[in-house]
Amino acid sequence: MKMLAVSVLVVAMMALTRGDDSCDFLKEFGAMKEKQKVIETRLTDSESRLKDSETRLKDGEIRLKESENQILELKKKEKNMVVFSAAAEGSGHIGPFNTDTTLVFKAVKTNIGNAYSPSTGIFAAPVPGIYYFTFFYHAAGSQEVFLTLMKNNEDVVRTADHRTSHDGADNGGNAVFLQLKQGDQVYLRLRANAHVWGMQYLTTFSGFLVSQV
Repeated sequence: MKMLAVSVLVVAMMALTRGDDSCDFLKEFGAMKEKQKVIETRLTDSESRLKDSETRLKDGEIRLKESENQILELKKKEKNMVVFSAAAEGSGHIGPFNTDTTLVFKAVKTNIGNAYSPSTGIFAAPVPGIYYFTFFYHAAGSQEVFLTLMKNNEDVVRTADHRTSHDGADNGGNAVFLQLKQGDQVYLRLRANAHVWGMQYLTTFSGFLVSQV
């Protein structure tokens, strides 16, 4: 812009030097002013387009960052997927025992996250969250059934059936949502003098992580 102003000044000096009349000078001066306006307009448009480009670039960077965060969150959720399902092995009675006994479901169907131990029958929460647990049993009607789902050493939910002389077999179960801290233990306890039928297609214990908290 400074160069354009100098050019206008040169034109004015040349006009005075040559003795050109004021009309010709004003025409040339006006032309220079119009050219200056055109250049200023183009410069303003260029600056506006540059700002738009910078804005779009910034928006693109924000969207890229959001996508990266979503991918990381999905990977985190996949990493913390926890699902298990196991069944009681055997082909006959489990129990009755003289004392309350933790049932061990050795026939593992699914154990994503390895939070369930088929050697102890205990599920240990790997992350804090909301978990869902369910269990089912099959048993002979001639023996009592009494199962309790335990959280650490606390009773949570139960299922039971009395001994009868006219009922050939019983089936039952229960389910619950639990909020667990990392390391909390969940398992099934068979009450003393009760029994279930040990067959991997009939008596089961399952659970999964619903959501981390």
